[in-house]
Amino acid sequence: MVSALYAVLGALLLIKFSFDVVRLRLQYRVAYGDGGFNELQSAIRIHGNAVEYIPVGLLLLLFMEMNGAQTWMVHGCGLLLIAGRLMHYWGFHHRLFRWRRSAMSATWCSLLLMVLANLWYLPWELVFSLR
Repeated sequence: MVSALYAVLGALLLIKFSFDVVRLRLQYRVAYGDGGFNELQSAIRIHGNAVEYIPVGLLLLLFMEMNGAQTWMVHGCGLLLIAGRLMHYWGFHHRLFRWRRSAMSATWCSLLLMVLANLWYLPWELVFSLR
């Protein structure tokens, strides 16, 4: 299954972002919250934002593939989702608003495309059957 590749990439991003938060918590000796450290605040938001978008994106991607979408569509949506999350990380980390705006556009486009593809490829005859 092609979507497994993007699940692995998404998981690696989440692990990297989580390690960044833990590293900064140890560095600044902050157990709860952000301690008022801007770098830690950014790392927490980068991780939190990824947690908000990656799981639902991967579910949509998996369902899209299971519903019979073409492989190139799965790759396109998966690449757009992962690229959007990487661009968001880069933009947030380096305080580049254009990168963050482009990242959110890429993420939202990938989600919208996956929703539309799922609606298109959904086996409607099974949805409305009485069996």
